[in-house]
Amino acid sequence: MPGLRRDLGLLRDRRFALLLAARTISVLGTAFAPVALAFGVLGLPGATAKTLSAVLTAEALPMVLFMLVGGVIADRLPRHRVMTAGEWINALAYFCLAAMMLTGWTPLPALVIASAVSGVATAILFPALTGIIPDVVPADRLQTANALLGLGQNISRVAGLVLSGAAVVLLGGGWALTASGAMFAIAGTLIALLRLTPAERAAGGGHSVLADLRDGWREFVSRQWLWVVVAQFSILVMALQAAHGVLGPLVAKQSLGGAPAWSAVLAGEAVGTIVGVVVTLRLRPRRPILLGTLFTLPTALPYVLLGIDAPLWTVVGGAFVMGVCFDIFGVLWQTTMQREIPPESLSRVSSYDALGSLMFGPLGLLLAGPVAIAVGPRPALVACGVIIMLVTLAALLAPGVRRLRVAGDEPASVPAASH
Repeated sequence: MPGLRRDLGLLRDRRFALLLAARTISVLGTAFAPVALAFGVLGLPGATAKTLSAVLTAEALPMVLFMLVGGVIADRLPRHRVMTAGEWINALAYFCLAAMMLTGWTPLPALVIASAVSGVATAILFPALTGIIPDVVPADRLQTANALLGLGQNISRVAGLVLSGAAVVLLGGGWALTASGAMFAIAGTLIALLRLTPAERAAGGGHSVLADLRDGWREFVSRQWLWVVVAQFSILVMALQAAHGVLGPLVAKQSLGGAPAWSAVLAGEAVGTIVGVVVTLRLRPRRPILLGTLFTLPTALPYVLLGIDAPLWTVVGGAFVMGVCFDIFGVLWQTTMQREIPPESLSRVSSYDALGSLMFGPLGLLLAGPVAIAVGPRPALVACGVIIMLVTLAALLAPGVRRLRVAGDEPASVPAASH
């Protein structure tokens, strides 16, 4: 209980409370998007799985292309201002998508452009988010801060996913997307109120963008645990994007009753992430990357169950397990990065992490539609699950993944010579 009270005491810090509120509201807006956008697009006249693939790829591709630039910006400028800009740009993109859905004017090029703007906003926002947490909380509270942020975000996902399914059925995707845009705008306003002193802000420096990127790359490749897990996630996310973005909603539409069923699956995952966060508030493993990587193995479960035509309740249960595992991994991963990477390079290294992890995501989205047509969505889902398990087992072969220990237990990183 004293430890829990100390953890919750972080909520009394004004700056952390603002950051927590902003991220919770932003994720609530994000939670509306997958169901609203997927079923909004699939409900358009003449739309197919290829149409949905095109719209989602248009969002994912700029996210990958601009991620490194976002990392440089976040290491040079005050991170709260960078995050504010990202949230407001995302709001603009979702208001445009909502307007198109509500007016019935939905040409594919316009949908693609609005989705691409949202992808750019995410590329600006994400590296700053990873870097701002050590700017706001002391080093010994990093895992607590990550867990509390995750708790707020995951509660929002549960609420958002449940409400979004009802909104799509009762009102249509346009109003759900309107709500998303409003929440992004509110989140940006809250982050704008966050004030960091000059000493705490990211250093601007006079280096060129390329020099900054080279420095970040050296920090990235010097740590085997870092680049191996990022390589693992580059393949894992490709399979995840195909399964979660296209194949899962397609099977739900064809066989499970549409948006309400897929919302139940997503809500099961979101509830699992809440449990995962609660676990990480008390979990202090000696080898955080080894444990986190092991927890990515069961994330294949819901896709395999969906692929073999298991009952919906088992798929929801599998999604719950996936949520628990992914959130434990996420908190351990973020905390380890924030402890091991120098603060002045953290956003750039985070951008390499995000770029590497997401770079094949658009390929998964692009291929999902044609593969679903060629072999069927259920066999494709089973294949996605197998890919996730194989790349995770491959990552566990790396010594850096297995041996990294928390500082104070043993040396915090595996020496470069042993790589």
